[in-house]
Amino acid sequence: MGEWKEYKLGDIVVLNYGKALKENNRVQGNIPVYSSAGLTGWHNEPLVNSKGIIIGRKGTIGKVYLTDKPFYCIDTAYYVLPNDEVYDSKFLYYLLSTLGLEHLNEDSAVPGLNRNTAYDQDVLLPPLPEQKSIASILNSLDDKIDLLHRQNKTLEELAETLFRQWFVVEAEAGWEEKTISDVIEVRDGTHDSPKPKEAGYFLITSKHLKAEGIDFNNAYKISEDDYISINKRSKVNKNDILFSMIGTLGLIYYVQDEPDYAIKNIGLFKSSQKPEFAKFLYLLLKSPLGKRFIYESADGSTQEYISLGSLRDFEFKYPGNSILKEFDKTVIPFFEKIFSNDTQIRTLIRLRDTLLPKLMSGEVRVEN
Repeated sequence: MGEWKEYKLGDIVVLNYGKALKENNRVQGNIPVYSSAGLTGWHNEPLVNSKGIIIGRKGTIGKVYLTDKPFYCIDTAYYVLPNDEVYDSKFLYYLLSTLGLEHLNEDSAVPGLNRNTAYDQDVLLPPLPEQKSIASILNSLDDKIDLLHRQNKTLEELAETLFRQWFVVEAEAGWEEKTISDVIEVRDGTHDSPKPKEAGYFLITSKHLKAEGIDFNNAYKISEDDYISINKRSKVNKNDILFSMIGTLGLIYYVQDEPDYAIKNIGLFKSSQKPEFAKFLYLLLKSPLGKRFIYESADGSTQEYISLGSLRDFEFKYPGNSILKEFDKTVIPFFEKIFSNDTQIRTLIRLRDTLLPKLMSGEVRVEN
């Protein structure tokens, strides 16, 4: 196995500036458009006619994205072109993600990543064959994670199709109009700000709810006393539903296992009080009716929010207990498979995130 060599990042890569592309100047096509926040749309002409790496420069700084096809990089990001004689692009993508570029902000107004500061970061580079072997290991884990996410998306779409068939296409005129609070309690998390602790229980806020689940990586922990205090009014149980009610509205999380975290500024539908209602409610919130409710209930000028009263007053046609139980039995297999996939995803992410720094530092070596 060859020797690893130490470089400055600027010795091996060029951070190229993206180019402005306003929304009204984009022509719909199949070319991905990247900003500092990642994939932000599509265009008909690439700025870069090859694969490449994108790095957040302004706003969401230091985030790293990889594309295997021609792309357009706008001016809030840098891009890195392939250089097959020096580095494997996938290896470089993983290497860049370990450098902590997101912590190198030097602008007090809008976060910014200075190119010279990035160039000054120390990196270790193994020989190309070992780079490819390392990238192959990490990429195989990411491919499996992506496959499971896509399976879950398909399963959710199937469940949504069944919901539409049962409760829209075949809806009965005699079904009673109810609000959610007629069926279950609707609460929210604490409004306090408990102090962070080194050990304890995670405190989850609306910003930690993501389309793919809960982002524990960016959450902090609180003491057991604070956890117990919050849970006196906002205890999350299996079969409850969490709802982001501040910032990015309407992100929904179905709790399929017994949780060990507390919540802050999150809507809490206590569907554990009526488990046969839980999957129906989850799909109702994700349905066109739910999306319209979110749009019409949004308030706030600087930061959007939905009030707890609005969540409680969400009206819908209640199909009755017997139909709810029958529907619940029909969609249980979809939700169980999603839960199983989510468990695998978390395991694979932990494995990848454990291996990543060890592979990038040479602590763990791989045969070429």
